[in-house]
Amino acid sequence: MDDDLAAIRVKRLEQLRAQQGAPGAGASPSTGAPGKMGGGAGGADEAAKRAQMEEMRRGMLVQILSNEARERLSRVSIVKPEKARAVEDYLLKLAQSRQLSGKVAEGQLIELLEQISSQGKTENKIVYNRRRSDSDDEDDLDF
Repeated sequence: MDDDLAAIRVKRLEQLRAQQGAPGAGASPSTGAPGKMGGGAGGADEAAKRAQMEEMRRGMLVQILSNEARERLSRVSIVKPEKARAVEDYLLKLAQSRQLSGKVAEGQLIELLEQISSQGKTENKIVYNRRRSDSDDEDDLDF
């Protein structure tokens, strides 16, 4: 049953990609005329396409992630949406190149999160500069 769903989603994704190419050529003349309402309709179309692509993205993630991994990724996206998006992109890329075998478990997702966080990790160093005043003499430290 999962194979059937995957085949249907792949076909639908191909249809959407084909549709994206066709309206792009047809929308060029309408955007050339300033002051027309065609630009507003194009924005609505773009928003609808984005929403549809996000829905497909979520559907593909449902297929490749276990329930626990999906829950963890949703919690990560609340705190760090850019990190969650990077993990999703990476997982989708692996799935499209058929490098994933089975569903990604929570442990595997944790490893991916650690890898991504270590890649983008920069050291934050805090330096305290103490201001010296006239009363701060080194002679005061002699005991």
